[in-house]
Amino acid sequence: MSADFSAVGLAVGHATDEHGVTGLTVLRGVDGALRGGVCVFGRATGTRELDALSPTAQAGRVDAVLLAGGSAYGLDAAAGVMRWMEEHGRGFDVGVGVVPIVPAAVIFDLAIGDAMARPTAAMGYDACASASTRDILEGSVGAGTGATVGKGAGRANAMKGGFGCAMRASGDVVVCAVAVVNALGDVRSADGRIIAGARDSRGTFLDSALQLMSRPASFGDATPQNTTLCVVATNASLDRGELSQLARAAGAALFKRVTPAGTSYDGDTVFALCQPDGVRGALMAIEMLATAALEDAIERGVRTAVGRGGIPGLADSR
Repeated sequence: MSADFSAVGLAVGHATDEHGVTGLTVLRGVDGALRGGVCVFGRATGTRELDALSPTAQAGRVDAVLLAGGSAYGLDAAAGVMRWMEEHGRGFDVGVGVVPIVPAAVIFDLAIGDAMARPTAAMGYDACASASTRDILEGSVGAGTGATVGKGAGRANAMKGGFGCAMRASGDVVVCAVAVVNALGDVRSADGRIIAGARDSRGTFLDSALQLMSRPASFGDATPQNTTLCVVATNASLDRGELSQLARAAGAALFKRVTPAGTSYDGDTVFALCQPDGVRGALMAIEMLATAALEDAIERGVRTAVGRGGIPGLADSR
């Protein structure tokens, strides 16, 4: 099922720097604020405003989520998202104006393309302005522009990751998911086969998890240059505690489709969003839908990725 983000009240916008091989993706409410939660699975994170997603945070709203390349430098792009939001009167009302709530997370992509190229505030603004609910581009675009996977055997033996999206529905409940796949580990299909990951000199998949268990000292130079960023969004109305749990539950998709995931060298993060006034739905059913949609999005992130910077992608032969 193709993803129609209007079903969950979201618009998605990309900004891509083809020359620098980096970019960003913004997810914002179509008509107004959203409610959000988050769960962090990795230790090597680069984030902004995650505390605003706490069930005890004052604002209780999310105006947009920014996913970006550029490592910690990419967090600066949130200023452009905030500027667009402020111009449109969106944000937490502080009496003398609004303060947009824009949580953000970044991937490390400085080792591909131009290391001095980083997503900018202007790119964040443009992504907000151009965001749409349908026909979202996937692959080596937006925050997925410089994403790579399977880096344990070195950059030369890695493969291209990217941005993927998917949608699952049951009855009145809809869940959409996006993933920016930039993992240390390999990406697997639903039947467990490695479809993108670390390879040997003949192009044969090495199975990163097995390599790390059997010879961790010699398998690559593990550095914090990895992260898979995910968002699941539903049209069901959930409170902030339930959304935090939804983000945690959807993380099961990471550990099934990316091996290994959530390591000391990944910054894996899952956001969960909903409309404040949504349909009724059973939380466990929504969790299952979110996990399934996120699995699909992770797989699509590599299947639609074209090669960049000498790193091959699964979509190169199309």
